[in-house]
Amino acid sequence: MTVTRPARLTGAALCAALALMAAVWILKDLAVVGSPADLALAWTGDHLFLVRGRTATSFVDPLLLAVSAATAVAALRSRHAASALVATGAVTLAVRLPGLWAPGSGALVTALLELALATGLVVTAAAGRRRSDGPHEQLPTRPRTGPAVAAGVLLAFGVLAFVLWEAYWAVELPLEITVDRFLGGRSILTPALAPPPGWLSVTLIGLYGTAAVSAFARARHTRSFGLLAGACLAADGLTEFVRVVRFGLLTYVVDGSTVEQAQVLSAVFGLAGGLAVLVLLAGRGVPPPAPAAPARYGPYNSYSSYGPPPAPPYPPPPGW
Repeated sequence: MTVTRPARLTGAALCAALALMAAVWILKDLAVVGSPADLALAWTGDHLFLVRGRTATSFVDPLLLAVSAATAVAALRSRHAASALVATGAVTLAVRLPGLWAPGSGALVTALLELALATGLVVTAAAGRRRSDGPHEQLPTRPRTGPAVAAGVLLAFGVLAFVLWEAYWAVELPLEITVDRFLGGRSILTPALAPPPGWLSVTLIGLYGTAAVSAFARARHTRSFGLLAGACLAADGLTEFVRVVRFGLLTYVVDGSTVEQAQVLSAVFGLAGGLAVLVLLAGRGVPPPAPAAPARYGPYNSYSSYGPPPAPPYPPPPGW
């Protein structure tokens, strides 16, 4: 699906506004914490050295910053950026929706503004569709079969991993904490702008599942949703891997408990699998088929099948 130039410019402006809002909050947290390394550790969920409520951002914010900036560039460069605008808008809507009932006026205002911008992205992509140019219109390329299937398998494993972890926490934790993990609450320690962990898991499950189905079907929008899903999988795996290394869980890969081993394996799979999805879907797709030569009609319908037309009779008959 192609979009008009005004719609592309509008989408790029909306993405730039989303990136700017994320950058402002990140700079604000950096000024409070004072060290990029400490802020990065806070994004991994390591709040042991920080006072509760000191940081407002999580790893979701730099991820949204990078995704919004990349989508803005894609909207300016390609007329096939509609799927990228929709994917960015849908994910932003999902992760910012819990901010409507989160404590703190800053989180509420940010959620309202970003929800409005994300809705604008989806509406712009839908309303800015351009009429088809006919059979000769250049469409987005489909991904190649091998890379698409491999990326779909990795994303499907990502869905399975998140589902199993959420089932484990639902069994291990009290009901009140389980509910707070999905809707937010005092029993869950999260930054002001961060979505509840259970809510984020459901969002990522939906994104990975959508991208996996698109990859298996080799849909034309696979690259947009797949690259976004790969970036999220890699970012989540990186935060888990840093936490595993910081707490020394790598030494328990062989002799540790099943849960500790699963944490290490999940972190490694998330980081490596996300990077693999990005590599697999970043390549060129299948080139479009060459347009068929126009049919040449004559006495025998096609010269290619029956040879050249016969010479006219000589002398020509009356009335020829």
